Amino acid sequence: MNTFPPEGRLLNTSENQAACATKAGLIQAMERRQVLEGRVLLCDADHNLIVSMGSFTGVVPREEAAIGIDDGSTREIAILTRVGKPIAFTVERIENEAGDLRPVLSRRSAQRMALDHLLNTLEPGMILPVTVTHLEPFGAFVDVGCGVASMIGIENISVSRIPHPDCRFTVGQEIFAAVQGVDREQGRILLTHRELLGTWAENTAQFSPGMTVSGCVRGIKDYGAFVELTPNLSGLAELRGDLRDGDRVSVYIKAILPERMKIKLLAIDRLPPEAAPPALRYFITSGRLRRWHYAPEGCAKTGAETVFE
Repeated sequence: MNTFPPEGRLLNTSENQAACATKAGLIQAMERRQVLEGRVLLCDADHNLIVSMGSFTGVVPREEAAIGIDDGSTREIAILTRVGKPIAFTVERIENEAGDLRPVLSRRSAQRMALDHLLNTLEPGMILPVTVTHLEPFGAFVDVGCGVASMIGIENISVSRIPHPDCRFTVGQEIFAAVQGVDREQGRILLTHRELLGTWAENTAQFSPGMTVSGCVRGIKDYGAFVELTPNLSGLAELRGDLRDGDRVSVYIKAILPERMKIKLLAIDRLPPEAAPPALRYFITSGRLRRWHYAPEGCAKTGAETVFE
């Protein structure tokens, strides 16, 4: 799975640094079609990327900056937003400019190699390391390898519903995702995330009646306030007039009822907001899922279920 990792994960490896240190190393990488990484220094007026790569400064011609740039299916913003960030590339040739060696690079080639590899090897249920690259109200865009993009829809981020993906993720965050499907004809990889954050029983195992813990209000109803204890676990607290969606609160756990998949809570106090989303706890980070069922054994409710075909 790590043959073509998300951009940034090769940058400081000894293999990458050694290949970028000498002309011989670059030639060897070019002959092997080895994917390397460097950091983009600037994007010039013609939208060529100038890249710092160890002992050398390389150039990625505009049409080689990403899959789809040459035919217009990828927008120019995909080039502009790379400035200051690591990118993956292959070395296409090494030119000599006034005595200085100038490697000519292709990010598009690295992306094509990564995408072909992923499309040919991935199966539904496989777990991938990915990096969050962009957040929209409808989902989180992630790098699945060499800058190849996929998206996790907001409904697949967690069991607990959230108003925006920034409640869970930050740009640049390294996370895991499960392959929901592979569309080889369209060259698309479909991802999900909630299944990696544990079942109801796995999440409730860290709590017990009598505890007072912190949570986040995720919905106000006439009959109570839903409070998220973990991204995949919520309970129902009695209404208080001062509670609002998104509030952090401390809650007293009155009861945990597996047969009804319910947690009864009592809101104690409002808490200051957090500066960043809480760290995620993953219950699985490798291997392959076949079936995921959220509800506990013997529960009358069906609960969420994912079958990876």
